[in-house]
This record gives sequence, structure tokens and C-alpha cells, in this order.
Amino acid sequence: MAVDYTVIVLYLAGMLAMGWWGMRRARSKSDFLVAGRRLGPAMYSGTMAAIVLGGASTIGGVGLGYQYGLSGAWMVFTIGLGLLALSVFFSARIARLKVYTVSEMLDLRYGGRAGVISGVVMWAYTLMLAVTSTIAYATIFDVLFDMNRTLAIVIGGSIVVAYSTLGGMWSITLTDMVQFVVKTIGVLLLLLPIAVIRAGGFGAMKAKLPTTYLDPLGIGGETIFTYVLIYTFGMLIGQDIWQRVFTARSDRTARWGGTVAGTYCLAYAVAGAVIGTAAKVLYPELASPDDAFATIVKAELPVGVRGLVLAAALAAVMSTSSGALIACATVANNDIWSRLRGAVRRGADPGPGAHDEVSGNRAFILVMGLAVIGTAIALNDVVEALTVAYDLLVGGLLVSILGGLLWKRGTVQGALASVITGGLAVIGLMAGYGILANEPVYYGLLASLAAYVVVSLATRPTDETVLAAWRDRLAGRAPELPSEPVTAHQ
Repeated sequence: MAVDYTVIVLYLAGMLAMGWWGMRRARSKSDFLVAGRRLGPAMYSGTMAAIVLGGASTIGGVGLGYQYGLSGAWMVFTIGLGLLALSVFFSARIARLKVYTVSEMLDLRYGGRAGVISGVVMWAYTLMLAVTSTIAYATIFDVLFDMNRTLAIVIGGSIVVAYSTLGGMWSITLTDMVQFVVKTIGVLLLLLPIAVIRAGGFGAMKAKLPTTYLDPLGIGGETIFTYVLIYTFGMLIGQDIWQRVFTARSDRTARWGGTVAGTYCLAYAVAGAVIGTAAKVLYPELASPDDAFATIVKAELPVGVRGLVLAAALAAVMSTSSGALIACATVANNDIWSRLRGAVRRGADPGPGAHDEVSGNRAFILVMGLAVIGTAIALNDVVEALTVAYDLLVGGLLVSILGGLLWKRGTVQGALASVITGGLAVIGLMAGYGILANEPVYYGLLASLAAYVVVSLATRPTDETVLAAWRDRLAGRAPELPSEPVTAHQ
């Protein structure tokens, strides 16, 4: 394992070096939070694919393939569908808004007063997403070094917090691009063909497994519907995803770059399911489906290649963790703390004075990072935590966000009623049906929609001045943003 260890250590050192390099580029709030809104198509596509394909998509996707066969691809497949829908239908308009958070978009659309409540819901979602990603380090480091769970979380989490705090979105963008390349080589180009060959090829896999393993709908229609509801719609409204859209150089980059990333996700989904199916042929009696990834990597890959593939799994976890961390810190600072202090700057990028805000945002990433590591150490059931986060996100915020983008008659009162009703309905139904039940998000979403429509129709329409400013922003006709000094390194 010495060669494999060397590959992993070099990879982790490279992540820290990227963080230091990114720090030199993060000279303004725009640089620090959204990479200066300057990413071109290639880098935008790679980093967007990196953040949505995390440990759940890699280790969990292979596990679902082990448990259900080819239909195990549906979870990651619905993530790709969500990214495609976001890119084709909404990303261009989102990029033209020139905001930093989803709550700022709600304030622009409805004329204020929706930001703090929606910010709290979004903060809870991004925090739990970061926590669950951080816990995954324990699994990977246990495979690599037989390491204590707490120590693994501290080491993995500290590396992510370090490079994220140093350079913000620039550091995360640079590291995510490396992680995208590592994942592509490790999972698609190495592990996938080797796993199929070791299992005897597709013919042998078909002969040795039940026919349900080759049924694309074998996982069940209700499960697929729930995946669509949670993951496809979740991709449309998550702060971690929107913050990447904000990094695009143009609305064209956001649309086409995101489409490429979404298509990549679909291929990644199928690859994970096939790898898991091959693992079922090779190791039919594993204690847990989630052990399939580590088992096939350790037992079937040659030295060096094994280290690279394990680095790919680590890359998947780190990309999601860092993206969720900066999203969590951005929401905490811009949507909650600044608003409570009365320091709200709606909509547009601030002027040269914003350079002083870099240190504030850096401090929030550090504080949120420490909170994430501490919560990850204390938390045991990550599945329940992530389910609560996604159910609150979709049940509480989906209607008000998509309603604002699609329905002119929606009002701020309707949006607030939607967020509160949907959120409380999800929490109450979880208490009745159980956290992992499907009913809370189903009925919570319906309650949110009903509240939005009824209250919006019962209240005065949004002021035409607010709507006119909103339309100008969506069309890219907003006043020119104050220019920021360009330094030599840029």
C-alpha cells in the first residue's frame, strides 16, 4: 500500500497548494464568493460536475448498483436530470441576476422581507449537506489507513476548511477542477472497465444475476418518483448549485456548460450502477451495499491504480463538502447575519469598498467549517440528517423560488406563507410518518403550493416598480455594476 499512500498524500498536499494559489486571486467579495463571475465553459462544466457528484453519488451510487443492479443508477441520474433542467431553463436568467444567494433573488423578485426566513432554511440545508459530506471522510480514511473515525473527520475536514478559507471560491474552483479530472480517470476510465472485466463481462454478469438486476425500473416506481422530487427539484434551488451558476462568465456559459455537466452526470450514474452490479457478481455476500466500492477497489485494482481510484472517491467527497461549506458560510453571512445587523445590500455587486468584506466572509467559512467538523463528529445517522435537509429545502423553498421565476402574480406574502407552511408541514409529517418516509415531502410540497397560490391571490399584486426592476435584472438590463480594480495576477 506504500505507493497508494503516496498517491493519496500527494493529492491532499496538492489540494492545500491549490488553496494557497487561489488566495492570491481572491481580492474582492466577488472573487471570494463567486470566482469573479469569470469562469469559462470548460472550467465551469468541470467544477459544476464536481460539486454535484459527491460521495453519495460515488460510494452510494455503486452501493445502489450492488443492491438493485442497473436501476441503482436512478439516484445519480435524477441529479443529472435536475442539473440539465436548471441549465436549459433557468441558469441564464439566474446568472444575469448578479446576486450571491438564493435569498437575494427572492428579495429582488418580491420586494424584500423574504430573505431571513428563506436564508435560515437554506442555511440548515447547506450545513447538513456539508456535515454529511464530511462524515464520509471517516469511511475513506478507514479504508486507506484504518484510522479512528473522529481523527479521519478532523483531518479530512481540516484540509477542506483550510483551502476554502484561504481562497474562497477561487480555491474551491481550482481544486474542483483537479477533482473532476481525478474522478473521470479513476472511476470512468479505470474502475469501470476493470470491474466489468473482472466480473467476466456483461454476458457473465447477466447469467449470474437475477433478471431484476438488468431491469432499468427494478428499483421501483415510487422510489424513482421520490428521487425526482428530492434530487431533481433540489438541483433547481440549492444555494450550493446556484453559487456555481453565479461563477459563469456569461449566461451562454451557464446554459451550455451546465448542459455538458448534466450529461456527464448521466454517464457517471450508469457507470456507478454497472460497477456495483459487477461487485455483486464478484462479492455476493457483502454485509452492506455501501461496502461494494471499497471492496472492489482494494481487491481488484493493481497498486498505484488503487490509490488513484481511492483519491477519486476522496475527490468526490471533498468537492461536495467544500461547495456546501462556502454556500453555508455565504448564506450565514449575507442572508442572516448581515440582515440582522441591518447591513443589507440588495441585488448588485458592491463597489471597491467590498474588498473589506473578504476577511469577513473568510471568517465565516472558518467558523462554519469548525461547526461542520464538530457536528460531523457528534452525529451518527447521516441518512436521516440529509433527508431532513432535502425535505425542508424542497418542501419549504421550491414553490416560492420557481413561483417567483414563472408566475408574475406571486407576492411576498404568498412566498412567506409558502416557506412557513411547507417547512412546518414537513417537520410535522416527519414526526407522524417518520423521518425517512416519503409522505412528508409529498404533502409538504402540496401544502406549500396551496399556501403560495391562495395567499398570493388574496393579497395585493407585487408593486410594478419591483417587477420592472426584476425584469430588467433577468434580461441583463440592470445598471452597470461598479467596476472592481483588476490586478496584474488577474
